[in-house]
Amino acid sequence: QVQLVESGGGLVQAGGSLRPSCAASGFTFSMYNMAWYRQAPGKERELVARISSDGSTYYADSVKGRFTISRDNAKNTLYLQMNSLKPEDTAVYYCARRSIYTGRPDYWGQGTQVTVSS
Repeated sequence: QVQLVESGGGLVQAGGSLRPSCAASGFTFSMYNMAWYRQAPGKERELVARISSDGSTYYADSVKGRFTISRDNAKNTLYLQMNSLKPEDTAVYYCARRSIYTGRPDYWGQGTQVTVSS
């Protein structure tokens, strides 16, 4: 069965860096577009970044220039390098597989908490 397991969140001071990862299993990882979403308390879940099967990327304006999404198909792992973190980046970060047919997320990980202190 499809599994997405995030790790690498934590507590960091403003201006610091974190690199969450998402280990995928149960499907052919290299064939799928993948994405990172986040949800802050009291807010809706929002798209942070996505990466296609061919490696092309998209970033939300709020993280452009600070975050980098990448993938290692040999390790079936998705990454999110987060630099210059701000308190407003505090959220639970989720990785998601995007459906080949609809482009919408069809599987989610359990999430990893990222907290940025000021």
